[in-house]
Amino acid sequence: MKNSIKVFLYIFLINFIFFNNSFSKESFEFNVTEIEIKENGNNIKGFNRGTIISDNGIIISADTFNYNKKSNFLSAEGNVSIEDKLNNYLILTDKINYDKNNELIITFKKSEAIIENITINAVTFKFDKNKNILNAITNVQIVDKINDVLIFSENINYIIDKKIIFSAGPTSSTIKSSYKFDAEDIYFNKNLNELNSELKASILVNNTNFYSFENFKFLINQEILKANKIYLKENSKKTNEESDELFFDEGIFDLKNENFIAGKTKINLKKNIFGNNKNDPRLIGISSKKNKDITTVNKAIFTSCENNDNCPPWSIKASKITHNKNKKQIIYDDAFLRVYDIPILYFPRFFHPDPSVKRQSGFLKPTLNNSNILGSSFSLPYFNVVSDNIDYTFTPTIFDKNNMFVIQNEYRQENKNSSFIADLSLVHNYKSTSSLSKNSISHIFSKFKKNLNFENFIKSDLNVSIEKTSNNLYTKLFDGVLGNSYLWPKNSSLLESGAEINLEHSDFFLNSGLKIYEDLTLNKNDSYQFILPYYNLTKNLIKNNYGTLNLISKGENSLENTNNLKTKIINDISFISKDYSLNRYGLINNYGIYLKNLNSLGKKDSKFKNSPQYEISNIIQFNTSLPLIKETNDHINFLIPKLSLRSNPSDMINYQNENRKVNAQNIFDINRLALDDTFESGTSLTIGLDYEKRDKIDNYKYLQLNLATSLRKNESDNIPSSSSLNKKNSNIFGSLNYGLNTNLDIKYNFMLDNKLKNINYNDIELNYSISNFDTKLNYIKETDIIGSSNFIENISNYKIDKNNFLSFKTRRNQAINLTEYYDLIYEYKNDCLTAGVSYKKTYYQDRDLKPSEDLMFTITFFPLTTFEQKIDQNLYRN
Repeated sequence: MKNSIKVFLYIFLINFIFFNNSFSKESFEFNVTEIEIKENGNNIKGFNRGTIISDNGIIISADTFNYNKKSNFLSAEGNVSIEDKLNNYLILTDKINYDKNNELIITFKKSEAIIENITINAVTFKFDKNKNILNAITNVQIVDKINDVLIFSENINYIIDKKIIFSAGPTSSTIKSSYKFDAEDIYFNKNLNELNSELKASILVNNTNFYSFENFKFLINQEILKANKIYLKENSKKTNEESDELFFDEGIFDLKNENFIAGKTKINLKKNIFGNNKNDPRLIGISSKKNKDITTVNKAIFTSCENNDNCPPWSIKASKITHNKNKKQIIYDDAFLRVYDIPILYFPRFFHPDPSVKRQSGFLKPTLNNSNILGSSFSLPYFNVVSDNIDYTFTPTIFDKNNMFVIQNEYRQENKNSSFIADLSLVHNYKSTSSLSKNSISHIFSKFKKNLNFENFIKSDLNVSIEKTSNNLYTKLFDGVLGNSYLWPKNSSLLESGAEINLEHSDFFLNSGLKIYEDLTLNKNDSYQFILPYYNLTKNLIKNNYGTLNLISKGENSLENTNNLKTKIINDISFISKDYSLNRYGLINNYGIYLKNLNSLGKKDSKFKNSPQYEISNIIQFNTSLPLIKETNDHINFLIPKLSLRSNPSDMINYQNENRKVNAQNIFDINRLALDDTFESGTSLTIGLDYEKRDKIDNYKYLQLNLATSLRKNESDNIPSSSSLNKKNSNIFGSLNYGLNTNLDIKYNFMLDNKLKNINYNDIELNYSISNFDTKLNYIKETDIIGSSNFIENISNYKIDKNNFLSFKTRRNQAINLTEYYDLIYEYKNDCLTAGVSYKKTYYQDRDLKPSEDLMFTITFFPLTTFEQKIDQNLYRN
C-alpha cells in the first residue's frame, strides 16, 4: 500500500515538473499553491493564491486563476495585482480578464493603477498592452502628487509610454490646489506638463476669479493659460455684490501673477459702481494687457450709459486707457469726449481716480460757472489726503472780470468720537457795483461734533459751529459759485454760530449752549443777536391711565439791537388727560391744566422790566368733540363738531404788535400764538367743524373742510392783533381741500372777518396733472391786520417723452405790480447724460445784486463732470 502511494506522488511530481517546463516556453509561467488541470491540459485552474508570469514580463498575483490554453485567455480574481517592472506600473483590482492574443487586460469592480508618480482610480480598466494605453472608465480619479494635479472624469485614456492623458466627455481637475477646471475632452501631456482642450472649459482661480473659454492650453509649471473667447468674472464667489465682467477674443493669462496679454477686449463694470443701477459702465478696446498693477486697453472707448442698440449719449474715445491699480488712477491718452458719436472736446492726457477710490489725492472735476454780477468763472479743485482721517480740498476759482480770483479751502478730520470740517475762502479784487471799489472779502464756515460718551446717558454730544462773512451780500453773491459745501448757510440772509451740548437720559432730555445770530439784511450795529447761554429741559413726571404730567424748563440770556438785554427762565408744568366719554352720545372729552412760572429781567426792553420779576400764570383747557360717521355704498362721511374752552385769569405780556398767524389747523392748539413766555389771557371758546368725505374702496379723500372761530368774553390789548384773537369775535378760519378727480385738486385756506364782509386772507393752490403735463398755481393775498402780501406763482412741467422735459416757473408780486422772475428750462435726461438750456430773468435788486437776464447751457456727463456756460445775449436776441 505504501509503495502504491509513493508511486502516485512520484508520477504527479514528474507530470507537474513537465507541465511547468512545457508552459515556461509558452504564454504564462504558473507558480501557485494548488492547481487543477482539465481538458487534456487545455484548462488550468489555480487556487489559494499564486503568481503567474507572462512571457512579456508581467507578474500577475491573485487568489484564483482560470486559464484557457486554446483561446489563450486568463481570468484572475481576489486581490489581483498586475506589475510590470520594465514599464514601471502596478494595477490593483478585484478581478481581471486577460486576452493574451490581443494583449488586452480588463479589470472589474474597484481598480487602481500606479504608474510612476501617478495614481489612477476607477471602476474598470481596459489596458491595451500593444498600444500601451490604459482606458479608465466610471468614477475615474487621477492623482499626480508631484505636480499637484487631480483629474476627475467618467472616461480617461492614458498612453503610458508617451505619458499622455486624454478624457472623453465632461472632466474636472484641480491643479496646484488653486485652479479648478471644468472642461470636456481634455488632453494632459505629462512630459510637457500641459493641459489643453479644443472645446469649452472654465476655471475658478483661488475661489475668486472665474474664467470661461474655449480651445485652451494651460502650462502647469508656468501657470499660464492660453485660450480663445475668454470670459472673466472677478470676485465671483461674492454672491451679495456685483462683480466686473471682462471679455476677450483671445489672450495669454499669467494666472499666478494675474497678468495678461489679450486681443479685442470688453470690460463691463458693476452696474451700480457710480450709484445708478440704470448705468451700464463699460470699456471696449482692440487689445489689452496687464502687467502687475498696470492694465492698459488700446484704442479704447469708455461710457457709463445704458446699453442699447443705439450709440451711447456720451463716450470717451482714447488711443490708450490705463488703469494704475497701485495709484488707483485711470489715465486717458489722446482722448476725445464724444456726444452721440460726435467729438466735442479733446484732451491730450487726463486722469481720474478709479471707481473703487473713496479718498485719493488728485484734481477733481473742473467747473465752469456764470453769474450776472461776478461774470464767468473756472474752478479746478484739488483734493489732498493727509492721513487716514484727515483731508482737504483746495479750490482756486478765476473770474473773467476785474482780475478777481478766489482761494477756497475745505478741511475735514474724522476721529473715533469726533469730526471737524471747515470751509474758508478769500476773494481777491472783488469790485462792488454800488461803491465801485475793489477789496478782498472772505468767509469761514465750520462745524465740530464730538460724542462725549457720558455714562448713564443714552446720548451725549457737543456741537460747535461758526458762520461768518466779511460782506453782507456774500452768501447771495457766491451761492452756486462757491456754495457747493454742505456747510453753506441754508438761509442766505442769516448766519448762525454757537456751541451746544445735548444730553439724553432715560428720564429727561437736556440741551444747552450759546448762539450768535447775524441778520445780513440789517446794518452792522443792529445785525447781531447773542443768546449767552440758553438751556432746554424736558421731563415726563407721570404717565398713567389718567393722563401725563410733563415738565418743560428753558431759559436764555439774549442781547440784540446793540443794548437790548433780556433774561428769562420759564418753567412749564402741564397735565393732559386721556380722552374719555361721560355719556352714551359719543362725546369725546379731554382737558389740560397748564402752569407757567416766568422769571425775567430786562434792559431797554418793552416787555421785561429792569428789576427781576417773578410771575406765575395758568390756563385751563377743556375740549369736547362729537365724531359722526355716515356710510353710503361708495363713500364714508365724517362730521366732527368740536369745542375748546380755555380760561386764564391772569394777564399776559404785551404782544399786540407781533406778527402771528392762526389758521384752521392750529387754532385748537394750547399755544396757538407760538409764545413761550406767556399764556393767552382771558376766557375764550373756540368752535369748529371738521368734515371729510372719502372713497370706501381706495380711501381717496374727495373733500375736506375745516371751519373754526374763537369767541372771547372781553377784548384783549396784549394778544397779537394780526391773529384777530384779541377781539370778542375772531376771524372765521377755514380750509378746503377738494379733489375733483385724480387729476385736479384745489386747496384753499382763508380768513373771513367777523362781520362776514371781507376775506382778509386768501391762499389758493390749484394742482392739475394729466398725461405728461402737471401745473401748480398758487395765489396768496393778505389784507387788513393780516398783512400786505399779494402774489401769484406758477410752476409747470411737461414731459415731452421719456428723455425730454420742459419746465416753467414764474412769480408776480401783485402788491408792487412786478414780476419777480421767469425760469424756462428745457432738459434732456437719460441715465448718463443731462443737457439743458435755461432762460432765467430776475427783477430783484439789492445793493450789488442787480436784475439779471441769463440764457445758460448746462451739460452733465455722469459721473465725470458738469459744464455750465452762459450764452451771449446778442446771439439769441439777433
